[in-house]
Amino acid sequence: MIRKTLVGLLVVSVALVFGSSAFAKKGKYEEGAVSGGGSISGSVSLKGNPTPAIMEDLNKGKNVEFCSTHPDTQKGGIRPRVKVVATGGKLSGAVVFIEEITKGKAWGWKNQNFDFTTCDIFPKIAVIKKASTAEKKAGGVASVTNNDPDILHNPHGYSVVGASRKTLFNKPLPSKGDVAEVSKNLARFKHNKDIHFFLQCDQHNYMEADARIVWNPYFAVTGADGSFKIGDVPAGKYKVTAWHPYVGEVTSEVTVAGGADAKQDYTL
Repeated sequence: MIRKTLVGLLVVSVALVFGSSAFAKKGKYEEGAVSGGGSISGSVSLKGNPTPAIMEDLNKGKNVEFCSTHPDTQKGGIRPRVKVVATGGKLSGAVVFIEEITKGKAWGWKNQNFDFTTCDIFPKIAVIKKASTAEKKAGGVASVTNNDPDILHNPHGYSVVGASRKTLFNKPLPSKGDVAEVSKNLARFKHNKDIHFFLQCDQHNYMEADARIVWNPYFAVTGADGSFKIGDVPAGKYKVTAWHPYVGEVTSEVTVAGGADAKQDYTL
């Protein structure tokens, strides 16, 4: 009885020191109203020059005649695949996000659809989340749409960790207008284990897209000018990371004051 009492007192003491979030399930995020929140804004720059485009010979793949209608196709059926886009040193497609924040604004999540169009995938870089129990049943987290007439596409989704890949889904889309609802497949994500989502077409393996897996709604994807802004951030001190699947990542500590904008730039 004495031992149980001591353990109980220890738990209460730790809770008082660290707050109830210390016992929150990893990856668990609590939605609520944010009063007097601030924001984080800035830009992401690329150090050096972007990696050269991969010159894809469409003649070596399937559906050459149709896939060659892609607007970027050059003479001889060669299509450049650009992995890193930077204009004036500003990096496009970098994901900036707050790490390990357990409470704040509502997700406001809108289904992330990947369009398979003219043997290409749009968007190239996005953000994805784990499907909740409700979303696993109802959908609305992510989908893939085939917009190409009479072309079989086979979206294959992976969780990537280093050189290893874990299949999440593999669904054929044989006709224009076919949609693969993949939310339930994304319920398999595990916090601190799944970081990078990769999408590829098994029929045309040069069709690729990437996404960062996030665990709270505090994120932004940089535009063509490399800028970003994350709003409705509760006042406090946070670890904020800028990530790009083919450049790397960098993390800094940012202090947000109520009603103020914290400026933070990154270089990858």
